[in-house]
Amino acid sequence: MDLKTAGTVLLLSIPFMLLTVWAVVNAAQKDFGTMGKKVFWLFVAAVPFVGWLLYFALGAWKGKKSPDFL
Repeated sequence: MDLKTAGTVLLLSIPFMLLTVWAVVNAAQKDFGTMGKKVFWLFVAAVPFVGWLLYFALGAWKGKKSPDFL
């Protein structure tokens, strides 16, 4: 793999990494009712490339923002 290809792959991967981090942080801040549900959505959000999409499409709206999270 040459340097230009590696740079292109890296540049295209950055948005997916940022969205994944955002989904994991968002899931950590939410209260899903039980710890098991929270852990499930944290694992879903942490799946590279598609986890953030599944989390924001299906799971983000099920949780409530925890007022005590800092």
